[in-house]
Amino acid sequence: MKKKLSLLILAVATAALTLTGCGSSNANNSGEDVFRVGMEAGYAPFNWTQMDDSNGAVKIDGSSEYAGGYDVEIAKKIADSLGKKLVIVKTEWDGLVPALTSGKIDAIIAGMSPTAERKETIDFTDVYYKSDLVMLVKKGSSYENAETLKDFSGAKITAQLNTFHYTVIDQIPSVNKVTAMDNFPAMRVALESGVIDGYVTERPEALSAQMANENFKMVEFKEGFVTSEEDTAIAVGLQKNSDLKDKINETLKGISEEDRLKIMDDAIKNQPAAQ
Repeated sequence: MKKKLSLLILAVATAALTLTGCGSSNANNSGEDVFRVGMEAGYAPFNWTQMDDSNGAVKIDGSSEYAGGYDVEIAKKIADSLGKKLVIVKTEWDGLVPALTSGKIDAIIAGMSPTAERKETIDFTDVYYKSDLVMLVKKGSSYENAETLKDFSGAKITAQLNTFHYTVIDQIPSVNKVTAMDNFPAMRVALESGVIDGYVTERPEALSAQMANENFKMVEFKEGFVTSEEDTAIAVGLQKNSDLKDKINETLKGISEEDRLKIMDDAIKNQPAAQ
């Protein structure tokens, strides 16, 4: 009797260990089905933060908030093609590359340009958007009708920290180059309050800004900034030698120019008023 009981206990224990092992294996495998994308979720219309899942927004990891925008829509297409669940990891701009290289995220899809400097640290896919540089100013200011860089001579101008936007300010003659700022919401506040006269940005962001605030106006140049193609292009950032690169490029090839423009138009239209 005792022998039979012992055998029964051993069988139960073995079954329990087997189930536990299966559970651990599934937990590990589930991680492989996740595509973790980093973005600042504060650069409308490319990416922004909102309080619900309207217009296809995706929940931000570890938060009750959601991320929406052009980058999110591109990330969704890529995740679907990879057969993975999209997870948005909200990360400050300066923290995106470190998050990628450390493995905290699998990709950066955040309106990031594939500059030569960044390519020293990470790899990039093919381009998924191209845009021109413009200036955002206050409506009614002396810069509202500017057409050339010379028209901003003496103006207080800034751009986001650690972006090529900030470096091109030096092309403006006699400019008053203000210290770079951490993010776009901060620059909009500075513009509204008169701390700056304008900031350098890309056309979609400026369109979003003037749509969200009637006191803002986008200035497009007849004679504008001299930039390289890599500066105005936007691509997905990946770890060096990532096996995701070819797969993502294949997905991007399948998104027509017409579709990309529609996604951007919808993003501009759907952005929250506060963005």
